Amino acid sequence: MADMNWYVLRAITGKETKVKEYIDTAVSNGVFSGHVGQTLVPTEKVVQVRNGKRVVNDRVLYSGYVYVQAVMVGEIAYALRNIPNVIGILGGMAHPAVVRQAEIDRLLGAAEQQDIDLESSVSFLVGEQVKVNEGPFSTFVGVVSEVNTERKKLTVLVKVFGRETALSLGFGQVEKI
Repeated sequence: MADMNWYVLRAITGKETKVKEYIDTAVSNGVFSGHVGQTLVPTEKVVQVRNGKRVVNDRVLYSGYVYVQAVMVGEIAYALRNIPNVIGILGGMAHPAVVRQAEIDRLLGAAEQQDIDLESSVSFLVGEQVKVNEGPFSTFVGVVSEVNTERKKLTVLVKVFGRETALSLGFGQVEKI
């Protein structure tokens, strides 16, 4: 069998993971008879704070695109095109565009780096100035007086009406100045 190359399927925006599930199921059921390998939907981790809680979600990097490793022989291109929520193949059905392996390696490398804890690179020092970016004290500037890396909490001293007030805040609620 010839070497597998990477191709890009155009999918309905928001349905990329569903297309990946369909392809993975078809591969495990032997529908593509070994002509389709991996599927990839590049995502990144996005940290949001909702109702005072830190929430980590995955966001698709390239909406509307699913990467597929396959050997495009016979009816494989047509079978991939006929998967639900697939609009087409980049480059067309007759001559699908091959994605370079270096580009796939870059995408896979970026995905592995995203798996590293996002806040491990965030370090605060006692005495450092920070700006509160959330809650009733947003836009206040204060000084870090205590750091608890295990709980990812800071104690920040801000001046309210001329008096220093201690606030207990999460790492995501402040930013360095």
